Amino acid sequence: MRYLTAGESHGPSLTVIIEGLPAGLPLTADDINKSLQERQKGYGRGRRMQIEHDQVIITGGVRHGYTLGSPVSFIIENKDWKHWKNIMQIEPIEDSTNIKRQITKPRPGHADLNGGIKYGHRDLRNVLERSSARETAARVAAGAVAKKLLSELDIFICSHVVEIGGIKSSVEPKDHPLVINEKANQSPVRCLDDDASIKMMSLIDETKKNGNSIGGVVEVIATGVPPGIGSYVHSDRKLDGKIASSVVSINAFKGVEFGIGFEAARRFGSEVQDEIAWSPEKGYYRLSNHLGGFEGGMTNGMPIIVRGVMKPIPTLYKPLMSVDIDTKEVFHASIERSDSCAVPSASIVCEHAVAWEIANAIVEQFYADQFIKLKQQLKEYREYARGF
Repeated sequence: MRYLTAGESHGPSLTVIIEGLPAGLPLTADDINKSLQERQKGYGRGRRMQIEHDQVIITGGVRHGYTLGSPVSFIIENKDWKHWKNIMQIEPIEDSTNIKRQITKPRPGHADLNGGIKYGHRDLRNVLERSSARETAARVAAGAVAKKLLSELDIFICSHVVEIGGIKSSVEPKDHPLVINEKANQSPVRCLDDDASIKMMSLIDETKKNGNSIGGVVEVIATGVPPGIGSYVHSDRKLDGKIASSVVSINAFKGVEFGIGFEAARRFGSEVQDEIAWSPEKGYYRLSNHLGGFEGGMTNGMPIIVRGVMKPIPTLYKPLMSVDIDTKEVFHASIERSDSCAVPSASIVCEHAVAWEIANAIVEQFYADQFIKLKQQLKEYREYARGF
């Protein structure tokens, strides 16, 4: 499978086209809209989320509630577009010197300056409109389709926040992913630790008051993935590598780890590897899950555990110093509407990015033109792996 997104933060809409979905997968707009609504929530979000009420309009590839096998396309309208029509109009303008809200002062930590250099844009709005995290709405929509496919295959995925600004959750989730997501959604910061949630919100309030921003760590868990998904034969076919790439491609994400991750560097090998066991009911399984469900670039049947590190959002209401690209004079960087903390929302984005990679790996590995045959193949493969 593959997907493309298009659209700017303050343009008319975001567009998503997905190719490679099996025919016969049950799919409705509601399957996608629920994920979009979760992305918009979270303590520390800015005023933009009070304007947008993201919902998809499916424009192709689905008929009577089932995918057709042809590309699935949908759009997400930007409600804020009505306030930006003159600034972001698509039609040519007569005098470019009269463009409102031009940006020549790049913001540290953003794509502004590098993107301007790359594409030759003297108005850096041409960069920030696309590099904006608004694009993650489209990415979540694509991931929601992947989550739907996975759930129909008895593979479930969830996310939660494990750290914000140095405040860590002490809860290690053991429930089914659907239960974990339900519990996480009851917290404004999507944290399973009630005491830590209160401290996180207090820190977010203080940070916002000071015109600053904070980051954190999110965790994604996927269960039901059979062993052997992915491959060891080439580096670019390793599923954990694909997931890692997808996670760090999310706006403001700067690191990723599986299982105990970087902690493995501080332990002996005997404390890291997951011993193998077998039973008639389970088949092969591991006595621990330090490696986060992966060995040799392939799943091993244990829950997949992925964590992503999100840096503080670089748009600050007390901006850092920058240089005007026209005059080369020193200025405070431009201020764009932003969040003081987007970690709770980022957990949703990360969850859907991981879901896409898992679903894509399964579609690549099995016959997937027809969903009913994909489902039967995966059932037979699970039985085969259990009795291997």
